[in-house]
Amino acid sequence: MAGVSQRSETRAAERARQSAAEARASALDELATTTFDVLVVGGGITGAGIARDAAMRGLSVALVDRSDFASGTSSRSSRLIHGGVRYLEHGHFHLVFEASRERRTLLRIAPHLVRSLPFMWPVYRGARLSRWKLGIGLFVYDALALFRNIRNHQRLDARTIERLEPGLRTADLQGGARYYDAATDDIRLTIANVRAAAEAGAVALNHVEISALSVDDPAIAGVTAEDRLGGRTIPVRARVVVNATGPWSDRVRGLAASTGAAGVRGSKGVHVSVPRDRIGNLGAITLISPIDGRVMFVLPAGPNTIIGTTDTEYAGDPQEVRATMADVAYLLRSANAFFPSAHLTMDDVVSAWAGVRPLAAPAGRVSLRDPDSASREHSLDWTAPGLLTITGGKLTTYRAMAAEVVQAVARHLRDAPRRRAATDHEPLPGGIMRSFADEIDSARATIGDQTLADHLVHAYGGEWYEVWSHAEADSGMAERLAHPLPYIAAELRFAVDRALAMTLSDVMMRRLHIAFESRDHGRSAAPAIAARLAPMLEWDDAETARQLAAYEADTARIFTIER
Repeated sequence: MAGVSQRSETRAAERARQSAAEARASALDELATTTFDVLVVGGGITGAGIARDAAMRGLSVALVDRSDFASGTSSRSSRLIHGGVRYLEHGHFHLVFEASRERRTLLRIAPHLVRSLPFMWPVYRGARLSRWKLGIGLFVYDALALFRNIRNHQRLDARTIERLEPGLRTADLQGGARYYDAATDDIRLTIANVRAAAEAGAVALNHVEISALSVDDPAIAGVTAEDRLGGRTIPVRARVVVNATGPWSDRVRGLAASTGAAGVRGSKGVHVSVPRDRIGNLGAITLISPIDGRVMFVLPAGPNTIIGTTDTEYAGDPQEVRATMADVAYLLRSANAFFPSAHLTMDDVVSAWAGVRPLAAPAGRVSLRDPDSASREHSLDWTAPGLLTITGGKLTTYRAMAAEVVQAVARHLRDAPRRRAATDHEPLPGGIMRSFADEIDSARATIGDQTLADHLVHAYGGEWYEVWSHAEADSGMAERLAHPLPYIAAELRFAVDRALAMTLSDVMMRRLHIAFESRDHGRSAAPAIAARLAPMLEWDDAETARQLAAYEADTARIFTIER
């Protein structure tokens, strides 16, 4: 492990001089020729956090994902960093305490990606949660945050709620409360962790699939990996393999010929996005669905509003999970019950998507009858000697989960440093700023376009000028990619050079969010964006056509609403 820091600095300097294709080829060579202390399989938020923590401790680390980073559950969340107020109802106090602590940490290390968000919680006559029960619950919520919440909750009377959210139904409104959590960009938070892991020395590769585990009897000693972009088969040696593949974790466990019970149970969560002016919410609102009594959210998302989420058992292929007409109808009906002027219909849906929460399977249970009440606690399991599997958990607590995993790895390796990495203090990429307000002011003064300036700072934090500098050097790089969305061509350069994007879907779904934010999911903008990416990623005409076809297939797979 000696010299890891020096090697990472040398690698960073080399990659700065390389094209994206050359940098990927070098990373694949390193994957094939190095014996890693830790190989992390799965590039969602959990795997990315583990890779960052391990690399910051000085371990040699590789991180791979069969698709793109954050392409699974980590791009299908409610985009919240929250203490989990609804978990109080089920007695999950430890999780709320841990999540509240992690929320404070993420607000500090990623102020551009994690921002405070006040929530309104109205209470109506006849609802299963009365005003006094809500008040007690929110007092406990603040107490579990050691009264260091963003702000403590406030009780509100009906008149105040009507003034603050005039679109809400007033009939039977008794009052309610305001409490505080945080919003995030789940995809960018994941990729920021991947980048931080790479900057600390990790080899990070997307589109690399694990086809087999290598055994040095009796322990797992590595994997056989397939580069899905270039077709290369790579034997990868590792002292420990961490299975952080979320809803796919039982598949990786199966490669070890494990005959134990399933370690993960899938819970499908569906969200819909509608134009914000159609529903009329001014801020974030917590509601209890009149259909089944579930807690749900109505969340501001730029010009749109996100309504979510469902929580139903899912046993199918996580890759093929989709929203159904019934899922969407449930969310729209629930929202319409509280916003009587909205009259939302399927025609109002900008996009709908589904993800699979990888809940840790309870011992002895073969069915998850009530996913909503299932614990979001995580579990660690040495599936086989040298293969550590993590299941469960939630976006908010990813950093704490990662630290626990790496501690377990360090104990297994014995010669690894036991000191914890400073992941709670070291800012994520873009997190170094004088202040968020100062960065906004500086960007507005420099760019002269308030909407674009705000977007760049929210997306890139202190790195916003690195993106804008491409536009200053070439005015064509300031052109919008998909009106009226704020994304500009300079962001493509950053996505390829700095954020490890390799495909059209990587860019349009995850480095930019055009697919989620436009009614046609970016299909009309895709040809022009592909043409701009082609020279950056060395695509010829045939490959550009393949990328467009793959993007069409990806958008159909993710956004089609099943009947």
